[in-house]
Amino acid sequence: MNDETVLLGHGSGGTMMKRIIDDVFAASYGSEELAQGNDAAVLPAPTPGERLAFSTDTFVVTPHFFPGGNIGRLAVCGTVNDVATSGAQVKYLSVGMVLEEGFPMDDLRRICATIAETAAEAGVHVVTGDTKVVNRGHGDGIYINTAGIGLIPEGRNLSGASCMPGDKVLVSGTLGDHGIAIMSQREGLSFSAPIESDAAPLNRLIGAVLEAAPDTRCFRDPTRGGLASTLNEFAEQSGVDIVVREDDAPVKDVVRGACDMLGYDVFQVANEGKMVCVVPADQADAALEAMKAAPYGTDAAIIGEIQEARADRGPKVYLETGFGTKRILDMLVGEQLPRIC
Repeated sequence: MNDETVLLGHGSGGTMMKRIIDDVFAASYGSEELAQGNDAAVLPAPTPGERLAFSTDTFVVTPHFFPGGNIGRLAVCGTVNDVATSGAQVKYLSVGMVLEEGFPMDDLRRICATIAETAAEAGVHVVTGDTKVVNRGHGDGIYINTAGIGLIPEGRNLSGASCMPGDKVLVSGTLGDHGIAIMSQREGLSFSAPIESDAAPLNRLIGAVLEAAPDTRCFRDPTRGGLASTLNEFAEQSGVDIVVREDDAPVKDVVRGACDMLGYDVFQVANEGKMVCVVPADQADAALEAMKAAPYGTDAAIIGEIQEARADRGPKVYLETGFGTKRILDMLVGEQLPRIC
């Protein structure tokens, strides 16, 4: 295909649409199922006792390319990680594209190549998709929707409602990298050291933790709203208090400095390649060791614990500061960093 930009005809359902599907999408991440050309992918049924996990997400990040990745990597990692938090083995993805007329075809090819690379890294197959093209000036270049399907083994039941007093809270790495990387790129900010997005598929890390700590209560990726929102969700679901130690939470110095300069709370800044998990206290060390040995888990840490909530008020999340004081760690209110995923 020799077209240099996306045209309205590429979403028309005719020969131009067939060209973009065959020469860009299928050429980048085509699978046997996708090559069948049907409106629905026919996939093997799960074995008796297994359950399906299914999730979908839409990605509208700007800019489309940023240090550490692009919208294509984000689209694969975000959905893979969402499905994997259920304890599922992630198998299949769909990729839906909303393209703006005039979007550079070379950029689209780069994004599709990244989708293929990231899907291969995660061990998942892109099996179906969709393409729409909107008029010039009505689409910000490219939006991507991905949906994922995975299989949950029999007997595995993970939920944010399963946290119990005494459990430990772990995070798989440094906080705030993605949100600050996007902001620095968008606003042309430079810091003493480069800040890159942490976007990464974490399904293998989750699998390693479940092997080492089979009674793990739950996983969640702290994306929009950051760690603070994730922990408040756990506290509300389980009716417990959570206490996190500020000094134990891994944060890169350059990210902390950027947050201080910009007035952001690093615990509310988005992450795209980190996982929070809650495990029984007697399995916490094994879970931490498994995280550290897995790809993208080098900086993992135990950062807090679950406590019984007081009867005279609702569940709360507290942060123990480096000064020995304690403050409430609230969920993010409003939009701190627009268009970060």
